[in-house]
Amino acid sequence: MKLAILSDTHGLLRPQVLEHLKTADAIVHGGDINTQKIVDELKQYAPLYIVRGNNDKQWAEGLPHDCTFTLGGVSFYMVHNKKDIPDDLPAVDVIIFGHSHKYVQEMKDGTLWLNPGSCGPRRFHQEITMAVMEIDNGTFSVEKILIPHEVQT
Repeated sequence: MKLAILSDTHGLLRPQVLEHLKTADAIVHGGDINTQKIVDELKQYAPLYIVRGNNDKQWAEGLPHDCTFTLGGVSFYMVHNKKDIPDDLPAVDVIIFGHSHKYVQEMKDGTLWLNPGSCGPRRFHQEITMAVMEIDNGTFSVEKILIPHEVQT
């Protein structure tokens, strides 16, 4: 099973991101989508797991603040802002968050903490990134996808 993991698209789905969505079995989005149009487009590619970000205003009132789900035997917890992860979170295999636009992939006490970064408009002079996760019988591997961008001079 292949997951395309995104966050902070802020109204932009780049062509390089769409190429990964075409082969995904599911799409996971950590919030700051910015428009219902993006949600609708993502749903055309694969089942969508999504949370509301701080920039997702009235149009997104129906989106959850956080969610838990299991795919391919791997359990996930997702929330937009890492600061909102509860201290008493039950054990999960992967915690996904966004907000900072900075890619993070680290194991802590047997749990993967993953921020796919931002693949929307470039902000804060950060890389443009997303992640692809391969799941096989309850085990997983993650690949950081670096998306080339134009450099302003």
